Amino acid sequence: MLRIAVPNKGSLSGPASAMLHEAGYQQRKESKELVLVDPVNEVEFFYLRPRDIAIYVSSGKLDIGITGRDLLLDSGANAEEILQLGFARSTFRYATRPGTAAGPADFGGMTIATSYEGIVAKHLADQGIDASVVHLDGAVETAIELGVAQVIADVVETGTSLRNAGLEVIGEPILTSEAVVIRRTGAPDDDPKVQQFLRRLQGVLVARSYVMMDYDCRVEHLERAVSLTPGLESPTVSPLHHEGWVAVRAMVPAREAQRIMDDLYALGARAILTTEIHACRL
Repeated sequence: MLRIAVPNKGSLSGPASAMLHEAGYQQRKESKELVLVDPVNEVEFFYLRPRDIAIYVSSGKLDIGITGRDLLLDSGANAEEILQLGFARSTFRYATRPGTAAGPADFGGMTIATSYEGIVAKHLADQGIDASVVHLDGAVETAIELGVAQVIADVVETGTSLRNAGLEVIGEPILTSEAVVIRRTGAPDDDPKVQQFLRRLQGVLVARSYVMMDYDCRVEHLERAVSLTPGLESPTVSPLHHEGWVAVRAMVPAREAQRIMDDLYALGARAILTTEIHACRL
């Protein structure tokens, strides 16, 4: 069986399980379940702490895993990402009190508090900056107030919590992260079970990003209409019973669907419909 690590809690857990369910895999019904066997799909899921997943995968005990890019890089594990999943996006940045430093170049001799010691230490080394790093688990913004550090490095979304703590973001982002599928570095690329798993997840990603659009159009406007809905290879065009009309079907990006419908209507197309795509293979 294919052995897959899945986050057992946190911001990665729910979206990961939802995506796996959409891809046709069984998922646990109780959060206390640590292992779930899906005999139909020949997969065994292991629910682990997100921070530990890269370590398990790099050991070869598990074939692949779902975790965050930040957690993968921070672990230093011998593993690599093979598919981006598009959820749990975040930006990792430095922050400090106003006037303390303009950017990382000013960090020399300072102490930086973070929950991601591996990422920060590597970033400082790559920049040639001589600064100390102290590891804290959560709520790192209090480290400056308590005098443990002069700078923090943490995940920044809106920046509200940092401003509430009297801190400001400085410098360029250290890292942008999202959920990713990982495998042990150097693992074979042609494992059929892994490739099938990746195809299923890629199918979910496409299904979430596109809708199927159907509409009726006058033949004389068809070329213009097709230019608005080119589809992936080309749209399906079928003649209607009424002479001079055709029915068109094509996949279109979901985020552009409303604008395309407006443009088609202005062109003279009618009976314009969109339907969600639940699964696909391209």
